Amino acid sequence: MANNTGEKNIRLIIAYDGTGYFGWQRQVNRPTIQGAIEEKIEVMVGKPVSLIGAGRTDAGVHALHQVANFRVSSTITPAIFLKALNSLLPDSIIIKGAEHVPFGFHARYNAKSKVYEYRIYNERLQSPFLRHYSWNIPWSLDLGAMEECLGIIKGAHDFSYFCSAGDGRVNPVRNMIQANLEIQKGDLLIFHFEANGFLRHMVRNIMGTIVKVGLGDISIARFCKILESKNRQHPAAKAPPGGLYLKDVRY
Repeated sequence: MANNTGEKNIRLIIAYDGTGYFGWQRQVNRPTIQGAIEEKIEVMVGKPVSLIGAGRTDAGVHALHQVANFRVSSTITPAIFLKALNSLLPDSIIIKGAEHVPFGFHARYNAKSKVYEYRIYNERLQSPFLRHYSWNIPWSLDLGAMEECLGIIKGAHDFSYFCSAGDGRVNPVRNMIQANLEIQKGDLLIFHFEANGFLRHMVRNIMGTIVKVGLGDISIARFCKILESKNRQHPAAKAPPGGLYLKDVRY
């Protein structure tokens, strides 16, 4: 569990409400999830640490199960880190688990797949309780057509069209392992996506485009052509961040 200098590798399981944060990744003079946790770990161990997250969620995006690891030379046990961090962190960030892992474990590079979900509240009036945690769409949606789109994106595809600027040098081919719709009571629609990796804003761009199909703005045939176009130079139909959740990371 430790290298020959006594440095240990600790894995954290984290849940957070992304409202009010500028995403996961540390930024200067802006509140971020990574920054908040690193600050509290530094208070505990007396020196800066670098927290590696499995996924860099954007501003306003939430996590049900984010995975991160950090290396530290300390006698503090994972159980104490768990208890102390939860006492130091704001209520919007919860450490669900902490454990020693092999020194070579890397939360991002060792992940085999990530699971996201996107929530739509399909009701005429917005719920005051869901406004930061779903996309309110007050119009009727063709759920059958939207499910057809989910079937189309399953499997390995070049997702260039759904990749926002900034990922230009990244391989745009991803294997969409699952993409399905769960309909809950109260007109809450939950879209589940699992892939071996996601491009920047990929889920939000997919959701924005699928909603256009659901509203009848574009056809299923047009959706197919959009996917096949591999065109990065386009105005993105990006869904709001509040409906997006990092649900799981699988190793």
